[in-house]
This record gives sequence, structure tokens and C-alpha cells, in this order.
Amino acid sequence: MSTTNKPNATAKSTSSRQNASPIKWGAKIIVALLFVAFCRWLDTIKDRWYVFEPTALHHLAQEAIAVAGTNNTQGMIEHIVSTLTANHPASTVRINPDSSEWVFNNAGGAMGAMYIIHASITEYLMIFGTPLGTEGHTGLLSADDYFNILVGEQWAFRPGSLEMESYTPGSVHHLPRGTVKQYKMHKGCFALEYARGWIPPMLPFAFADGLSSTLDVPTMYNTVRITAREMIKNLLIGKI
Repeated sequence: MSTTNKPNATAKSTSSRQNASPIKWGAKIIVALLFVAFCRWLDTIKDRWYVFEPTALHHLAQEAIAVAGTNNTQGMIEHIVSTLTANHPASTVRINPDSSEWVFNNAGGAMGAMYIIHASITEYLMIFGTPLGTEGHTGLLSADDYFNILVGEQWAFRPGSLEMESYTPGSVHHLPRGTVKQYKMHKGCFALEYARGWIPPMLPFAFADGLSSTLDVPTMYNTVRITAREMIKNLLIGKI
């Protein structure tokens, strides 16, 4: 009797699994669609968390060049940080005042050093450059990027263009979200870089060279430590 029922039980079990499969896939699709809709909604309101303005930062970079004098990069950095600290209360946004906190950055084949002035979920502000010069891929970024040249010169190239773009001290190179270029920073080029948009999705690009090529664990550790510290401190005061 039990032997006779076994094939029927097996058939019923198989049929149940087959019937459940479309339901499970349907549930997964619904969850995926809800997640995409949620992300799109977040994208429409991300501007409410911005603290910095591209135009104001461009003016600040130009002011730093005028105040500190040509090629006085350290003086420019000190002017930028002191001005930002004075104009943005510590209760609303975290500014990293330690201008000695430099780390290497390898991304898109280019290498330089950076000092992170601000890092949050929707914005970052840093000084980036190299006295040696470098060249690479900008990356496909999830944020608008504004490169305010302080000293030196940067070149850029977009596929399909037959002429290079040239950016000199006091100018700004705007890379809209989703745009990619080849770029070159000449010897002694430093810039005030500002990104506004979703910053966490940019981190894999920032770490790809370190994980696949340089294997510079101390640099990756310090980059994670500083970035996470600044993001968490900003979250604690409500800055997303």
C-alpha cells in the first residue's frame, strides 16, 4: 500500500515545485522593480542633501589662487580649508581640517595623491594631484564631477572628438554623470575636486586598481578608514 503511494507522492511534490517556481520568480521580479523604483525616487530628492555649490567652489578655487599666489599649492589648500571651515558650521557638515592626511589614489590607470576634505553619501570634496604627472580613464561615475584646477594643466579627450580639451589654473573641468573621458594631468598639476551625486557606487572604481594591480593594502586601508570616518561623522550630524 505504501509502495503504491510513493510514485503519487513524488509526482505531487514535483508538481508543487513546478507551480511554486513561477510564483517565486514573480516575487523576485516585483522586489527588483520596487528596488529600482525606490532608487529612482531617491535620485529625484538627492539634491536636498547637498551642502556645497559648484559655482561657489569654483570661485573659492580662483580666490585661493589669487590669495596664495601662483604655484603655492599648500597656501591654496590652507585658504580653501579655512574658508570652508569658517563658512560651514560643524553642526551641519563635517570638514576634515588635517591637510597632512594624504593618501595615494590609483584609479582608471592614473596615479596621484588625495587629501579628502569632505566625504558623505551624496558629496565629496578633495585635493587631488601629482608633481610627476599622470594619465588615465575618468571612470563611469554615478555623480557629477567638477575638477577645479589650482596649479598645472589638465588635458581631456572624449571619443569622437578630434581635439583635446585643455584646463588651466582657475578653470573647471565638469564631467557630467555617466560621461567618460581620457584625461592627463601634467607635471605639478593639483586640483580641487568636487563630486555631487551618489558617492558609494563610485568606490569600486576607486579600489579596482588597488585590488587587481598595485595590491597596496596599507593605502587601501587608509583610504577606507578616512572615507568611512568622514561619512559616518557626517551621518551622525544628519548630513547624508
